Amino acid sequence: MWFLSKLFGPKPVIAKSRYKTIEEIKASPFTKKTVGSGYALNPDVYYIVASVELGNTTTKCILTATNLNTSRSYLLDKTVNMTRDIRPPKPGEEVFGKTVWGVELTKESVAELVRDTILESAKRARIDIEEDLDFVVRSTGVTAGFASPKDVGQLIIALAEGCLKAGIPPRKMAPALSVDNLPPRLRKFSLLDKVIFDGAVASVIPPTGRQVVANEMEGELVTAGIKIGAKWTKVDYRNPCVSLDFGTTLAGRIVNSAEPYARTIGNFCGLAGAIPDALIRGTEMVDMEGGAAIDLYRKSILKGADWKKARENAEMIHEEVIDIRKVPEDRRRFGTVPVDPDAAYDAGTTLIGCDAGKNGDKLPELAKIGHEIYQEDGINTLFATLDYVSALIAKRLIDEAFEEGVIEEGSVLGVTGRAGITGEKPRLILEYVNKRFRDVVFVSDALALGAAVMARCMNSIGTPHTPIGGRQGGPCILGMRRKLQRKKEEKWIE
Repeated sequence: MWFLSKLFGPKPVIAKSRYKTIEEIKASPFTKKTVGSGYALNPDVYYIVASVELGNTTTKCILTATNLNTSRSYLLDKTVNMTRDIRPPKPGEEVFGKTVWGVELTKESVAELVRDTILESAKRARIDIEEDLDFVVRSTGVTAGFASPKDVGQLIIALAEGCLKAGIPPRKMAPALSVDNLPPRLRKFSLLDKVIFDGAVASVIPPTGRQVVANEMEGELVTAGIKIGAKWTKVDYRNPCVSLDFGTTLAGRIVNSAEPYARTIGNFCGLAGAIPDALIRGTEMVDMEGGAAIDLYRKSILKGADWKKARENAEMIHEEVIDIRKVPEDRRRFGTVPVDPDAAYDAGTTLIGCDAGKNGDKLPELAKIGHEIYQEDGINTLFATLDYVSALIAKRLIDEAFEEGVIEEGSVLGVTGRAGITGEKPRLILEYVNKRFRDVVFVSDALALGAAVMARCMNSIGTPHTPIGGRQGGPCILGMRRKLQRKKEEKWIE
């Protein structure tokens, strides 16, 4: 079939989310064997995690159930609300930050939106928060309206308040101190008596020292999420690897192949989905302040598009508006996201950013360009233009990373986020970057899947027979982790 690949280009490997109901999980105690007939001897045990995320465009609660025998994660529910619909501040409430689109946030309003989203998700999934839910991981992509990376901590606290208001006990938001603190059904899967959680998630440690980019946790979660999502494919997405998350803002990591823990040697930051969102506002078919491309997107939107013109439009936009480069040392923001280049470069981490002008000051210009394209070429070609714009962002980010020498040979690329996996973006991205990587995989809902992985790591719930961490093609790193932690203990005692 090589001639078809040559004719039409390589076909993207896409790991799509698979759903199960809570009834299916409780009614099917055994997994069918993949080879032969019958069922596996070990009864299935599922670890149910809620990923609660406040983003610039959407606020989500995604419930995942991970089969601890197979290390495959399923979705129980995906509830998505628009962040722009958060209620305005009430008198006496302190505004501690804004979204990239200027929506003001208070601790109280965030907590209420999070509470309502969690309760809606639990109701739709028909789960009991006290009985069925094992853990909750909170994260945010809202970083533009904060003074520094450390100020994002206030928003994480507000997210916690929302979780508490939804009836989630504090013990389900913090790691267990011992195996005895876990529910009985999970204890045999926990390795807490062998290794402790030392900050590594899916065998990757974050940059050392101060936080280098405000949405660093997003990069951590999506990298882990792509690792677990890739379990649905034949791609071994383990270290060394590169992750790109095209949410409203850009996140992602460049990871080396060190063992037992790989280092984060690169971080991506800046704007991503905010760029196509700005272009689509030029149509005046969406709200000029909170409108997004997802408001208009549908599967048939690309039918009849002029792809040649779309590519020309995208190349013009990149040449005139989009700035992609290594973040200069004198910048404290890049693409509106707070960064600390001094801390990054002291830790040996390269920051690569994407911007529209300087700190998004050309986003209004993108709306004007979007208006012109819509008037001249129509909505179909405009959406095709968005696909090329995202693909070129990916290409330029990867080109910059290779020029900086921070991507190891044999690395695998993983892409997630609405502005990276919808429409024809996977095909176009693959055409631009395919020759640079061993494999490329596109994963939906990677941040939520990463929350499930982080919850497992925090409680040392592992699957050594089907490892998520370690090197491509390599075994579980449990033995190396135990050896490393024993050395640290001995040094501490001395």
